[in-house]
Amino acid sequence: MKIKILQISERYARFEIEGIDYAYANMIRRTLINDIPKLAIKNVTFHLGSIRKVEEDGKAKVYNSSTPLFNEIISHRIGLIPLKTDLNMKFRNECDHPADQACPLCTVNYTLTKFGPGIVYSGDLMPIGDEKFAPVDPNIPIVKLDENQALVIDAEAIMGTGREHARWQVTSGVAYKVHREFRIPKYLEIIDLIRKDCKANIISDEGDVMIITDDIPCRHIAKLYRMDEVKMEEDESRFIFQFETDGSLSAKETLKFAIKRLRTRLDRIRDSVVV
Repeated sequence: MKIKILQISERYARFEIEGIDYAYANMIRRTLINDIPKLAIKNVTFHLGSIRKVEEDGKAKVYNSSTPLFNEIISHRIGLIPLKTDLNMKFRNECDHPADQACPLCTVNYTLTKFGPGIVYSGDLMPIGDEKFAPVDPNIPIVKLDENQALVIDAEAIMGTGREHARWQVTSGVAYKVHREFRIPKYLEIIDLIRKDCKANIISDEGDVMIITDDIPCRHIAKLYRMDEVKMEEDESRFIFQFETDGSLSAKETLKFAIKRLRTRLDRIRDSVVV
C-alpha cells in the first residue's frame, strides 16, 4: 500500500492510496468519520434565577437568566462548537480516577457569562486553565439575548469519537473515488482549455492524444464525460480520498491518526483469528 499526498492545507486533504480494494477504501473512510478522537462539550450547567450586575455608572442592575431558547437547544448548540483538541488527552473511562470525577488529563472546563442585549457567540465560551482549548471559530452565534436577559453557564468537555455522537466528529465531506485517466484527441477544442486551466491534471501531452486525470478537481473535466471521442479508463487499485476537518485538528494530524488507528484495528482482528 502506497500513500501519496495530492493536496493538503490546515483543514483539507486530498491523497491517493495505491494497492487497496473497495473494502479497504471504505474502512479508511469510516475510520476518518468515526474513529478520530476529539474534545467536545458534553455537560452544561445553567445558573438560573436573578443575577445582579454593577454597571459602569456604579448602579446595580438585575438580569434574569432566561433566554428565548430552551436550555436543551442551547446545550446542543454549545456541544457542536469545535474546540481545539490535544490528542495526548485521555478518554474519561481510560483515566486513572473514579468515573464520576475529572482531571486535566481527560477534562476541560469552560465558563460563559453574557449580559443582554446582544448575541452570545462561541468566543464568549472561555476555557479554564489553558487558552489552547478555546473554540476554533469565535464567531459562531449561540443565542440572542434581549434587554435584562443573561446567560451564565459552566460546561465540561471530554474526549470522544464520532461513533458516539456528531459533536465528536472531526471530519466532514469524507469521500473517495477510483483513479481515472482520460485520453483526449488533440483535435478537440477543449485541449486548449485544459492546457490553460488544468495543468496539474495532465499526465502526458505527446503524440496525437493528451492523457489527463481527474484526481485533482478541474472545472473542464465534467465536459469530457459527454464527449464520445474521449476514452476513459479506471484503475480500481488506486483510490483518491478527500476530507475536511472542523478545525479541532489539522488535516495532517487527522490523517496520521487515522492511519495509526487503522493499523491497530487490523492488528487486533489478525490477533483474534484462531488458526
